[in-house]
Amino acid sequence: MKQTKLVLVFTVIFLGGLLVNAQSKTKKWDFKKGEVLDILLFNGKPELPKLFPRYKETAFAFALEKGYQPQPLLAVAETTQGGYQPGTYVIAKWTDLASRKNFLHEIIAKVPDFHEQRRAMWSSFNLAYYVMTKDISFEVNPDKIVVATSYWKDDTETFINFKKEWLKTAKNNGGKVLLELNDPMSTVGYMYKPDFIVLTEWNDRAAFDAFSKESTKMGEKGIQNVNQFIIK
Repeated sequence: MKQTKLVLVFTVIFLGGLLVNAQSKTKKWDFKKGEVLDILLFNGKPELPKLFPRYKETAFAFALEKGYQPQPLLAVAETTQGGYQPGTYVIAKWTDLASRKNFLHEIIAKVPDFHEQRRAMWSSFNLAYYVMTKDISFEVNPDKIVVATSYWKDDTETFINFKKEWLKTAKNNGGKVLLELNDPMSTVGYMYKPDFIVLTEWNDRAAFDAFSKESTKMGEKGIQNVNQFIIK
């Protein structure tokens, strides 16, 4: 447990850009149309604190040059659906799609052992990114229950109906939709491409649990896979 906390602290300081007390501060994000939103899910290895300084000086520094903009960090408090529980949930920002793609195309020439460094520090590292089609702002309030849900569709038409019913059920049970993401991009070796990611906010755990009971009645028709996390 002590080592896990140490890994998280190092990740917050370096990858998140700032050390935020998740128990006392609301975290905010602002995106303009054309900017790129990253979803990063990962678990750190015990070696992370020792190895990250070099990564910070090489790959991370190059990302900043190419347009990466550190944002507040989120921790995964609990997995409520699915079998995957990452330790960290990052919502990051890039200046635009060109800067995001240029980093991916140029990083190996700049840092030849980029992937090796990542494998040495993280036991899992998944990535999805999205071009913002409009200006959007949202925040994560530590006094609320914030849930990140990802769905992979099995059948397009059936899933569209499922998604509409899911969102309606969430709102009817007091849920607030903070963010909806569709049409993800990803990259070889770090592929994470849910067909739909939605962040919802609930006044308390009882409200979220009530919704969960209702949503299970909808069944799994049209769904190939799901994972869901409470994030803070």
